[in-house]
Amino acid sequence: MVLLAPFAFTLAHAADTTPAETKAIAQEGYIYGLPIVMNYAIMYDYAVDKHSSQYKAPFNQIHSLHHVATYQDTAVVSPNSDTPYSMLFMDLRSEPIVLSVPAVEKQRYYSLQLVDGNTYNFGYIGSRATGSEAGDYMVVGPDWKGVTPPGIKKVFRSRTQLPFVIFRTQLYNPADMPNVEKIQSGYAAQPLSAFLKQPAPPATPTIDFPKIDKDLVKTDFFKYLGFALQFAPATPDEVAIRAKLARIGIGAGKDFNFQELPAEQQAAVVEGMQAGHAKVRDAANHLGTQVNGWNIVGAGGDAAFYKGDWLKRAAIAQAGIYANDAEEATYPMAKTLADGKPLDGSKHNYTITFPAGQLPPVNAFWSVTLYDGKTQLLIKNPLDRYLINSPMLSNMKKNPDGSLTLYIQKDSPGVDKESNWLPAPNDLIYLVMRLYWPRTVSPSILPPGKGTWSPPQIVKVT
Repeated sequence: MVLLAPFAFTLAHAADTTPAETKAIAQEGYIYGLPIVMNYAIMYDYAVDKHSSQYKAPFNQIHSLHHVATYQDTAVVSPNSDTPYSMLFMDLRSEPIVLSVPAVEKQRYYSLQLVDGNTYNFGYIGSRATGSEAGDYMVVGPDWKGVTPPGIKKVFRSRTQLPFVIFRTQLYNPADMPNVEKIQSGYAAQPLSAFLKQPAPPATPTIDFPKIDKDLVKTDFFKYLGFALQFAPATPDEVAIRAKLARIGIGAGKDFNFQELPAEQQAAVVEGMQAGHAKVRDAANHLGTQVNGWNIVGAGGDAAFYKGDWLKRAAIAQAGIYANDAEEATYPMAKTLADGKPLDGSKHNYTITFPAGQLPPVNAFWSVTLYDGKTQLLIKNPLDRYLINSPMLSNMKKNPDGSLTLYIQKDSPGVDKESNWLPAPNDLIYLVMRLYWPRTVSPSILPPGKGTWSPPQIVKVT
């Protein structure tokens, strides 16, 4: 059996750069590489490490969750708890993969988000993008040069060889889960040769994936980056950054051996990574346009959307990796009040009131999800409620004037208001509003933060 080695053992030539230059390159390289390494860590948990609590399925096999995300789902920050997920990591090295979807009733939202190893969204299948009819679609790797066979509705090209597909299927309420499961069972993925009922091409080498954990990432970040870059051919917008990284021995298949660097170079790398992390964290806290205390983010996008802006890409990944395109979903996010003071469930109660007739304008549905402000994960709470969304409206209480108030606090606001209660931690709070398939005509949140509709201000209860 042939193995792809995790790293080709070539050491950085530390003497070729000064510590100051090394620090600058490490900072820029960390920002460039953070989404790539974050994606690798998720891929390793989901598709490689069968002993991981987050393991889903091997490559090229769809795994469907028959529940929405809870506080026990920890592999992805700011997880969506609106739609039961189906997930698929693909290996496109030997041949394309054909994705098949069933017919889905028009009123139910569903989408397949195609994400490459750079965290670029390179295509969509679903309610907004392709409609509700059944169909077969082909995903090809960066080097594929074949012919599109009959019956394929559309071809999507990934920039990397190991892309990810995120399936979202709308769940109306707990009793609706059997209907969602039926749709999920209709999702299919198969190699092109199987779709065509032809012999499979020669197998590609087995990949020897390097083990990942949080401690190793702190020192071996650039090893993981070098490994992941083997499956991501450089594009024109990456030539400059990859040339800089090469100066300190970082690149596709190269072993950046941190432990063997001189002490001052080790310090320079660490300082550069720390500086890069600080820049990403600051950028994530100031994403998008601030309106009424919410940062309305233009979500994710394809390579053209980012235009080589590595800090923007890293900040969006840090805020919530695998963010949709704005046209698919737009995300107002809040960690503070409009005056900049942190949302803190240990000190205050809060409310959000939508005036009558001014609920979020969407073609599909909307939600408000509450996360722990430090970890950006869902929190355990007495109601097992992590969000409030539009399918819940019929069970919620409106105010006499027709407005709708949400109660954001750690303790119950009272039995009469619990239908509108979003339980908060006894700590910092992070709120994410999701508008699925936002309307493009007024009232609209599009363009993000500059549209004719804005999310209401979060109010501290005094």
